[in-house]
Amino acid sequence: MSDSPLSLSRRNMLAGAALAGVASQLVEPVNAQTPPASPLQSPAFYRYTVGDLKLTAIHEGYNQVPIENFVKNASLDDVRKLAEEQFFPKDAVRITFTTTVVETGGKLVLIDTGIGDLGPATTGRWMANFKAAGFDPAKVDRVVISHFHGDHINGLRLKDGTAQFPNAEVWVGQQEWDFWSDDGRMNNAPEAMKGAFRNVRRVFDPISKNLKFFKPGDEVAPGIIAQAAFGHSPGHMIFAVTSGSNSLMLVSDITNHPGLFVRRPDWAVMYDMDAEMARLSRRRVLDQLASDKMQVAFYHAPFPATGHIWRDGDGFRLQPIQWS
Repeated sequence: MSDSPLSLSRRNMLAGAALAGVASQLVEPVNAQTPPASPLQSPAFYRYTVGDLKLTAIHEGYNQVPIENFVKNASLDDVRKLAEEQFFPKDAVRITFTTTVVETGGKLVLIDTGIGDLGPATTGRWMANFKAAGFDPAKVDRVVISHFHGDHINGLRLKDGTAQFPNAEVWVGQQEWDFWSDDGRMNNAPEAMKGAFRNVRRVFDPISKNLKFFKPGDEVAPGIIAQAAFGHSPGHMIFAVTSGSNSLMLVSDITNHPGLFVRRPDWAVMYDMDAEMARLSRRRVLDQLASDKMQVAFYHAPFPATGHIWRDGDGFRLQPIQWS
């Protein structure tokens, strides 16, 4: 199989009409179940450090999807068994959304933007939590995007077109841009994926001339280096955050819920556009994290979505950090 991020075949694109799951993030989630109503909690943000760098996890909320068909290459019985061992809701997976703010080099840098005002009712808490943490969206210097799925980019621009971070540079991966901005690829995509292509244009067209592009190995902000982890999307990127002898990996979507895909790294979530490439990336990154004892921050993990990875048989486990 080619490692080119732009070589996604029509077969994989059809499989990726799990990208209905991506287009899902446009307005409402595909196959979503309505979760029970729950009272609002306290503002959800969590501060921690990596060396001299200050990080803040900002929680946005969660989406609930049926467990059936959530994993593409495992039996429903096996998925349910693992889910029940971890006290998941019956027949459902709750997917949380957590972005990371990094204060580095005198700049306020945001890694991904959340789902904005285009998600289900159990999301949409991001801006309130961001402000509660003491941040001003007008003072964000840089927004770095890991990939173009809607739950990572929709927070850049409200559905009425309003830019959420009017003074920020927006940095995107070159490979991801080349894929999603290709009109021919959009026109030939399965119908379920066309909404995701249109959403990319909705978000980025007003600022396309001002975008900054990066490649694997580039420093996207002081102390933050982009690394390739293709498969979940054609140009999916993760970010190593380093200060002195301390380091952390922001792993974006190498897994969806770690209770499933850290434990069973060969399982493929319905949102992976190239399941085999995503599997190879997931195993490589998890192995690196376990070997290097490197702290990790997930986008889709129970809040505050950070901890350490250790090996467990043929898979891995996430040890959450102790809240402090």
